[in-house]
Amino acid sequence: MIMVYTIAVTPLEDGWFMGQCEQIPEAITQGKDMDDLMFMMKDAIELCLEYKRDEYRRLNSPTTIMPLTLKHEKKRIDKTPQRKRVYA
Repeated sequence: MIMVYTIAVTPLEDGWFMGQCEQIPEAITQGKDMDDLMFMMKDAIELCLEYKRDEYRRLNSPTTIMPLTLKHEKKRIDKTPQRKRVYA
């Protein structure tokens, strides 16, 4: 499947070009000329997509469930009738 991305290109003062992918803002790079910039942008986009894929897998992978044992002390309930003093 071929994906098409929009690249915002900014010429820099030193003659280089800076590019940023509009769909993936993290993909930013620069190149000496337009051909170099497009080669570098392809690499930057691939790296960003690879990172996002790995991060998605890490966050959505099943975690190891470990058995948990809780010690619960049973409180002894005193069932003897309670005596109350009533003063009149």
